[in-house]
Amino acid sequence: MRGPSRPLHAATAVGATLHHGFELAAGVGLVFQPYLGLAGASAMWGTLFPAWLVVSMRGSRRWDPLLAFAAGMSLGAAVLHFSLWPWSVRRGLPWLREAEGLRPEHLRAYNSVLYGWASVAAAALAFETPRRSRGWAVAGFAATVPLRRTARYHFRWLREEARTHPAWWNRALVEAARRPHHRT
Repeated sequence: MRGPSRPLHAATAVGATLHHGFELAAGVGLVFQPYLGLAGASAMWGTLFPAWLVVSMRGSRRWDPLLAFAAGMSLGAAVLHFSLWPWSVRRGLPWLREAEGLRPEHLRAYNSVLYGWASVAAAALAFETPRRSRGWAVAGFAATVPLRRTARYHFRWLREEARTHPAWWNRALVEAARRPHHRT
């Protein structure tokens, strides 16, 4: 059996899946959940991520612009986290000290997920993206800038949902409200 045509792009899709899955499993909901609901956001990501993985594995060059856009957006999304949350430098790299209402014990793994996702996205752009498609990566990265506002809304909405409708998917915010010195 042949391996993926673009293993680094496939790994970027897996990184995005891990990021979203980590957040949901940790109790901070899904990206776009305030707009689509849990079922809608789950359906969207549950369709997009497998499709991205399949496209990465197929090999057709017609997907190069889309893969470049997705890798650029992945890189931008990882960077966006460091513009939203407090961080400090550890071993020469920015390290989130808190994020999204995650429990402190989740932050080490969460930082690792973000760095892994960003690293494979950068590698996919450097080694598997044709030069003619790299402008799409810039567009993908730039597309994350307006997501900063969406993310801020997501966190306000998530706090309110945790307060008024505690559930398994928002439990980190319910727990954070009980911790001293919480900031979500």
